[in-house]
Amino acid sequence: MIEIENIDLELLTMADYEELKTAMIEAYPNMPNSYWKEHHMQSLIKKFPDGQVVIKVNGQLAGCALSIIVDYDKFGEFHTYKEVTANYTFNTHSNDGNILYGIDVFIKPEFRGLRLGRRLYDYRKELCERLNLKGISFGGRIPNYHKFSAEMTPKQYIDKVKRKEIHDPVLNFQISNDFHPSKVLKGYLEGDNASGEYAV
Repeated sequence: MIEIENIDLELLTMADYEELKTAMIEAYPNMPNSYWKEHHMQSLIKKFPDGQVVIKVNGQLAGCALSIIVDYDKFGEFHTYKEVTANYTFNTHSNDGNILYGIDVFIKPEFRGLRLGRRLYDYRKELCERLNLKGISFGGRIPNYHKFSAEMTPKQYIDKVKRKEIHDPVLNFQISNDFHPSKVLKGYLEGDNASGEYAV
């Protein structure tokens, strides 16, 4: 059990990068090379500094939330991660957009269960209100779907998770933070085999 002396929510800076990279590698062990490169972080911080936050426990980076503002109407009902991030350049970010779009959120494994993810989401909600945006949207992974994909569609899987018949760590977390599944996105995140490349 971690003895917590202090928890700080801070804006991400490039001084955090090496620790952030290590944290991402630990958070996504089943997705090789799934960490953001330095130029990605520089771009996000430059375009939208208030959208990039880290949470630190006793001075150690424990988690992160990254986001941009988009004009959601430009993407229609269905889009991919590559499209919404303009091929990871974040050129889709617009200060005149209407939706806060979640690019990433994660907590390092040893810090899970401390409600740190909720703090990151509460920050996003406050930011959304402060900027007077219409809402928050993101494509959420369903990493346990591969265990059931032979017997049910993603929609059936989501319904079972909502009814607590199946546990999905990501989807359960989103639902517990007052987010509601609105549609299934096919081919959302390239290489996300655990989710069958579906997102919610």
